Amino acid sequence: MSDQAKDERAPSEAEAAEANAERTEGSIDGDYEALVRLLKENEELKDRALRVAAEMENLRRRTARDVHDARTYAVANFARDMLSVSDNLRRALDAIPAEAKASGDAGFKALIEGVDLTERAMLSALERHGVKKLAPEGEKFDPNFHQAMFEVPNPDVPANTVVQVVQPGYSIGERVLRPAMVGVAKGGPKIAAEAPVEPGPVNDEAEKDA
Repeated sequence: MSDQAKDERAPSEAEAAEANAERTEGSIDGDYEALVRLLKENEELKDRALRVAAEMENLRRRTARDVHDARTYAVANFARDMLSVSDNLRRALDAIPAEAKASGDAGFKALIEGVDLTERAMLSALERHGVKKLAPEGEKFDPNFHQAMFEVPNPDVPANTVVQVVQPGYSIGERVLRPAMVGVAKGGPKIAAEAPVEPGPVNDEAEKDA
């Protein structure tokens, strides 16, 4: 092979080596860019997965709370209606004159006992379903649970103390079915300041009237 041919071939090999180096460098750059892109996509997927997990946990908690409320308050309207029936039974018993009760008539006595038993059985059934009686005599007046009907001047009792219960109230869970109707003392010493009271049960009836 002539020297001229060798000179012509040498630059071609150098160019090939340079081109190969450029391809290799380009490949490395491409791999690095791909790696950076994959790492970014991975972070985005992890962030999305965490958000989905947080949303699912919030949904689970809301669902559990809704199920609990549904179980607790499903009988609220029915219980409120039954309280009216119980009130009427109590009024019937209270309306019987003392003389009639003391008459000794066996049939009349059995009727009174039957009405009284019915009232107690009804209240017992309501209690099994979470309905609690509010009879706050002697307690501090709480507008979340009680409805003041009148004031009773009494300097010997701390002001705003419940001194008479006109009609007992009832609650279910953390809600008030019916506030206790009460008379409160006035004119006595003020009750010492206490720590802030947490909000009491929600009065559904009051909200409906608002």
